Amino acid sequence: MLLRSAIGRFNGYFASFQSSPWWQRRFTVITYTGRRSGRTFSTPVAYRRAGNTVTIGVQMPDAKNWWRNFLDGGPITLLLDGAHRTGHAVSRRDDRGRVTVSVQLDD
Repeated sequence: MLLRSAIGRFNGYFASFQSSPWWQRRFTVITYTGRRSGRTFSTPVAYRRAGNTVTIGVQMPDAKNWWRNFLDGGPITLLLDGAHRTGHAVSRRDDRGRVTVSVQLDD
């Protein structure tokens, strides 16, 4: 419970920097619908982009659940360059336990 509270404060802190160019080059806000709850969630994440592919490395994946919404793939919205972009996200865990979420942006 303490970790969840700390993560919430951390996310709120970084969300306050959304308008700065530095923040926009390194972080985005993802929005998705929970696979079980059907609720809409938004959270800031670090990302890398190459063309229409966005890669999100999930830090401390065992302490987070959001990436599990994309085990079978699913829709996602990202705030990129000041605009909301939609795409299809798929999460994968490698042999070392690292999790990445790969997003193919819609054209």
